[in-house]
Amino acid sequence: MVWAIVKAVVVFSWALVTVLYITLLERKESALIQDRIGANRAEVLGLRLNGFFQPFADALKMFFKEDYIPPFVDRPFYMLAPLFALVFALVPVGAIPLADSVKIGERVVSLSVIGSNVGVVLVLSLLSLGIYGVILGGYGSRNKYGLVGGMRATAQVISYEVALGLSLIGVLLVFPSLDLNEIVHMQNRYILGGWVPRWGIFLQPLAAVLFLIAGMAENKRVPFDLPEGESEIIGYFLEYSGMKFGMFFVADFVEVLLLAALFTTFFLGGYNPPYLFPDGFHFPWGGSWLLSPVWVRVVQFITFNIKLWIMVWFLLLVRWTYPRYRYDQLMDLGWKNLVPLSIVNIIITAGIMAVIK
Repeated sequence: MVWAIVKAVVVFSWALVTVLYITLLERKESALIQDRIGANRAEVLGLRLNGFFQPFADALKMFFKEDYIPPFVDRPFYMLAPLFALVFALVPVGAIPLADSVKIGERVVSLSVIGSNVGVVLVLSLLSLGIYGVILGGYGSRNKYGLVGGMRATAQVISYEVALGLSLIGVLLVFPSLDLNEIVHMQNRYILGGWVPRWGIFLQPLAAVLFLIAGMAENKRVPFDLPEGESEIIGYFLEYSGMKFGMFFVADFVEVLLLAALFTTFFLGGYNPPYLFPDGFHFPWGGSWLLSPVWVRVVQFITFNIKLWIMVWFLLLVRWTYPRYRYDQLMDLGWKNLVPLSIVNIIITAGIMAVIK
């Protein structure tokens, strides 16, 4: 019980701090694209450090903003919506393995909060529940524009959940396990004479592209931000202010973190860098660099974060590069392109696996 509480505090603290700095990265990356400097005014003891303290200043400002509740809202649904949106985005992060299990005394401690042999199903199930935050936000606001945004979001999320789930079936055929940690272990093998890691992106390149596109659509950010439509003022959180709006806002960035973490886990070998084994590095050209188990876990955690931030950078780059789809284009992309391609990928993968076995 004690270890579970410690892991939960550490992992969710890491996740929330990472989310804070994802907001800073987005502001800096968008500024670079638009030839601006970006957020850099917040300072502590006269130090600005190029915006290092800005995320904490933004968080404090959000806490003290006025939280106005319109008199016409359906209060229970209105209050629950931001909570559902944030919780069901944040909890799945606890199932992501940040490093391999570590042995402390006679006890083997998993470095994921929710260690489960059906982690894939658990993550997808929790993600699907996030839709209640969206639809309740629109419905509970008792505002026709918010309701339209909520309905848009519901249709979009349900549509792309199908493509997201189907894209992973090919991965599960290649790595036959629902345990996320075991999937990472299966990718720590090598092909082509031991030079190329057996990562999901090399064995399932089509699935990787489909998963990434479907995940971005699930995230409801540009170019798939039809539920919010900021320039149209039609978001499902239109009637929210203060910390309730902040919870919706943070939930979006938690979903960016979760998508990057899941892509890293399924397609980039998870926390393992190339050629790292339980006793250290062993290189295909000869030679080795032995490490203690503790240092192996440190290297794994650092590797996971490097891969994660590369994926976050890419997701933010897409967000600030492409224009928004029309709604008919959005739905066509999901049902007429991603779903059929996912089914084709499953058939081809199943055929190859049957021949190999």
